[in-house]
Amino acid sequence: MADMTATRRKLISVVTPVWNEELNVVDCYEAVKRLFAQDLAGYDYEHVFCDNASADQTVPLLRKLAADDPRVKVILNARNFGPSRSVFNALLATAGDAVVPLLPADLQDPPEVIVEFVRRWEAGYEIVYGIRANREEGLVMRSVRRRYYRLVNRFADIHIPPDVGEFQLIDRVVVEALRQCDDYYPYIRGMIASCGFRAVGVPFTWRARKKGRSKNRLYHLIDQGLNGLISFTNVPMRLCLFSGFALSVVSLAYALITLAVNVLYYRRFAPPGVPTLIVAIFFFSGVQLFFFGVLGEYISAIHFQVRKRPLVVERERINFGPDAAGKP
Repeated sequence: MADMTATRRKLISVVTPVWNEELNVVDCYEAVKRLFAQDLAGYDYEHVFCDNASADQTVPLLRKLAADDPRVKVILNARNFGPSRSVFNALLATAGDAVVPLLPADLQDPPEVIVEFVRRWEAGYEIVYGIRANREEGLVMRSVRRRYYRLVNRFADIHIPPDVGEFQLIDRVVVEALRQCDDYYPYIRGMIASCGFRAVGVPFTWRARKKGRSKNRLYHLIDQGLNGLISFTNVPMRLCLFSGFALSVVSLAYALITLAVNVLYYRRFAPPGVPTLIVAIFFFSGVQLFFFGVLGEYISAIHFQVRKRPLVVERERINFGPDAAGKP
């Protein structure tokens, strides 16, 4: 028994979220299989696909892959719960000594970078994150993403590396730390950064999608971006508070100036009552923003504490053992 334990190969888990990815799911599977057959031949692996209720041929393809290869594990969600929740749920279901939280099915994050991830992990780093140093996309989106990442890092209470997504490799100890988090809308890259541990970055080129269309529409990008902004900072609420206070001060100054002008130049600039009405509107708008900001501080704290809805609702698991995350 001791000899078997000593020779056990380390297991690496790779998580891939899918939703209507029939054009990419097989290519993704083959890329990971080829990677562990060649550059990472000394490791065992499991490839966990989490499907968000796809309406095309993605699920039948996943079932076939799982039937042919027991290293393919599949989680089928009852509906589309969004990529963040689905990925985090799959992350907690992995069994690897190290886990890649997200390898996209379209392979825009290149799987061959995982080789360098593993090398740095073996050198002693618990977190190895991929840095999207170059992007094969338009100038506008590239600039927006770049500024957003730096905005989040500047406002956050912790250091969240810029140009970093969920394409990382994390040690099992980090996964167990994440298991303690109870967040209905997990901002995974921020949660990983908040765990601490030794971390190092690996730069790579984020590639253009070759097949199909991205499922991340503008609304989803904005929603995910706002979640990132509010998950690890209360700066937006503080900005509302300070803006309300500043507007109140400005309205008071305007009131004094209006009073002085009307005393010196009686009824020359506005009919009686109009200056008072303008001042009142600005003043009370500022007061309302001020109190909304204060209330928002308490509401956001309560909101984060009481969100107890399930992360996802699963319809089925394929190729998972009876003890996997307590699921049959």
